Amino acid sequence: MKEPLVALESAVITHGLPRPLNLQVAHECETAVREAGARPATIAVLDGRVRVGLEPAELERLAADTTASKCAARDVGALVAAGRSGGTTVSGTLAIAAAAGIDVMSTGGIGGVHRGHDSDVSADLHQLARSPVTVVTAGAKAILDLPRTVEYLDTLGVPVLGYRTVAFPGFYTAETGLSVSHRLDSVQDIATAIRAFRSSGYRAAILVVQPPPVGMTAAELEKALQACLARASEKGITGAAVTPFLLAALAEATSGRTLEINRRLLVANARLAAEIAVQI
Repeated sequence: MKEPLVALESAVITHGLPRPLNLQVAHECETAVREAGARPATIAVLDGRVRVGLEPAELERLAADTTASKCAARDVGALVAAGRSGGTTVSGTLAIAAAAGIDVMSTGGIGGVHRGHDSDVSADLHQLARSPVTVVTAGAKAILDLPRTVEYLDTLGVPVLGYRTVAFPGFYTAETGLSVSHRLDSVQDIATAIRAFRSSGYRAAILVVQPPPVGMTAAELEKALQACLARASEKGITGAAVTPFLLAALAEATSGRTLEINRRLLVANARLAAEIAVQI
């Protein structure tokens, strides 16, 4: 019988949360996984080596490393060849977890289609379509075009299971006006669905979404986000730099409220992922 493992992404440590909160939350997520009966496997690239599960000292070093790259699936080989370190994004973590035979992964929010740029699509979505891993998330990051992201998931054929919800959450908010494919109200039912998907030959990701334990209303989030988007445009921030800038700007605009929501949802997702891993 396989040991229940939960893959945890590390880009949230290197790029998603400010120091020292990043290390604190990393420890809280690993603790939540252990308390639910599974073993955490935080994934990263350290000094040119792909690591599946970090020792405490390695986790601390990664959290303090201001030179670590943001490592998507497409970046893994280059970082290894250069002997560099990187925090793996959802796509990078998915690729490595699938290769390592890990069935369940936890993250905060997946990437998706960017606002105003239908052709600017996160690598996370395509990696979901090719990795047989169940991903627990609080939906997609609120800074994205959520309707088009949900539509893209549907186009890729990625099943979206709502844990005790019919709504597709928006990371900082449960209110998006979007629906999931199916609602399931117990971890046992989710495990049954996963086994059925796999036994029927489905070999891509299964998305399990749950709303954040605490959140903002859609209206107050959108107001803060529009102001932050305007700042990003004024500063000429584009590409991969947009997401970390907006997350930091939102934290400032909401007096740290988004940081607390992020911390709470990351821990809740890690716990649910572990409960699923134990069941399957």
